[in-house]
Amino acid sequence: MKSRFFPLFVTFAIFTVLYLYCYTQYSSFGSMRVVCNLLRNNAHLGIPAIGVTFVILSGGIDLSVGSVIAFTGVFCALMIERQGLHPLIVFAMALTIGTAFGATMGVFIHYFKIPAFIVTLSGMFLARGMAYVLTTESISIRHPFYLEVSKLVYVFPDKGRFTFAAGAFLAVVIVGIILAHFTRYGRNVYAIGGNPTGALLLGVPVGRTIIATYALSSFLATFAGIVLSLSKRSGDSTIALGAEMDVIAAVVIGGTLLTGGVGYVIGTFIGVLLPGVIHTYLTLDGSLSPWWIKIIIGALLFGFIGLQKLLSSNTGVLETLRIPRPVRQSAG
Repeated sequence: MKSRFFPLFVTFAIFTVLYLYCYTQYSSFGSMRVVCNLLRNNAHLGIPAIGVTFVILSGGIDLSVGSVIAFTGVFCALMIERQGLHPLIVFAMALTIGTAFGATMGVFIHYFKIPAFIVTLSGMFLARGMAYVLTTESISIRHPFYLEVSKLVYVFPDKGRFTFAAGAFLAVVIVGIILAHFTRYGRNVYAIGGNPTGALLLGVPVGRTIIATYALSSFLATFAGIVLSLSKRSGDSTIALGAEMDVIAAVVIGGTLLTGGVGYVIGTFIGVLLPGVIHTYLTLDGSLSPWWIKIIIGALLFGFIGLQKLLSSNTGVLETLRIPRPVRQSAG
């Protein structure tokens, strides 16, 4: 097996074993109710995780997604409830602002050569601060459009409810797979993450691609904020605190290397659902503390980071074992 597929294989194997174990304990894991709940409850993390996957594939990081989600929810609530604008107009405004915000971070990262960690950390504080400046209260959204969206539900025979949030999550995953593996932009992202200097020499538009990648990440974080506001029918500046850590953890558990250049969107999808499976099991069990999910995710992260270090070493284990022994020269 090629080394770039190995983290994805490990993620898939862990998820499969865990899900089968949960199924043996609780047969409800075989129903569409659990599947739909996993998709719906993790949509606000899964959607920005796809964007962060592209960022990490390019060799960067984005710490601002949680704050962008919160700002979007508050912005939508204020514009709809207090300014009387139609939600579709507000959504277009929010997506424009979010995309511009991400592109601006990309400009600072590429042209000013400031580390992505510092730039996106600043973006995190800026977006969260703006959310608090707008309001510190939770604002309910009672617009009829929100009520109509909440009715967009497909009910399976076993009472599983496939909601708008679940559909939006799956749609973003499909588009992300196409974008990553079947477009020139996706190839450019992989090239930059694998070797930025080599990509530049090959004519890859590095600056334009990096800016587009951070714009995409912020766009999807904004979209996640919209989906979350539609689900909760409210905006809250305190929501999604620490979500950026959960998103990055899902991407890493999904097999994307932090060094860039290796990873798959489908791996991120599995990495998002894996904590959801653990949370569902702990909820059904009832005897275990919900903090166990943090412990398990921490252990998985340690394991995957160690695996990444192993795979991203200069020579690799196989190459190290195959180093030829020095040939002794004869005395004659």
